[in-house]
Amino acid sequence: MLKKDVRRQITTPLGGPAFPPGPYKFHNREYLNIVYRTDLDALRRIVPEPLEIEEPLVKFEIMYMPDVTGLGCYTESGQVIPVKFNGVEGEYLHSMYVDNHPAIAGGREASAYPKKLGAPRLFIDSDTLVGTLDYGSLRVATATMGYKHYPLDIEKAREEITKPTFMLKIVPNFDGTPKVCELVQTQITDLTIHGAWTAPARLQLFEHALAPMADLPVLEVVHASHILTDLTLSAAVPVYNYLNEK
Repeated sequence: MLKKDVRRQITTPLGGPAFPPGPYKFHNREYLNIVYRTDLDALRRIVPEPLEIEEPLVKFEIMYMPDVTGLGCYTESGQVIPVKFNGVEGEYLHSMYVDNHPAIAGGREASAYPKKLGAPRLFIDSDTLVGTLDYGSLRVATATMGYKHYPLDIEKAREEITKPTFMLKIVPNFDGTPKVCELVQTQITDLTIHGAWTAPARLQLFEHALAPMADLPVLEVVHASHILTDLTLSAAVPVYNYLNEK
């Protein structure tokens, strides 16, 4: 392979890349979102500067994605924290657990999504929408919500999905020192909402050393939503470089 051909590659292995180039379009992407109140000191320990915490809130989310161009079908779950950066309200993506290798590799390499291997599920159990997350063979989270009890205003649902999202992009040098250490931002702008609902919801988080969701304990469920969408992921852009700090 010529040098110019190597430069055109986006990932390895060269004979069978771990993921294809984007953009990645999602059809019938389904969200279960539960916003809950947590311990403020616990949030302060994990939210990186220069992001600012407005309220002690966390969004637990599970997303089922049955049709993604280039990536197939997968489910992911994570914790998202409302923050402010330079006066802009957004969300800090703290953790994600995913059951699809191309989505993990592409999310981490081509962008900055904090993805690890996990086993999330989103399904209907009688009259209840259920989201679960297992790490290995152990249960980490169980979320339940009444199935389509009340319509949710479409514009409010759109606001939930399209807030600016902040993530950490960290790439080490071969000696272990950081080669890239940046705060990046992305925002979904290409979005179609097919339906949105709210209902009573509950969330249980279970202690795990390597999937420490319970470090942000559930004190009170504030809001829950079930949203069906089509969307396209937008590229992430750097907004702050930690390596420029003296």
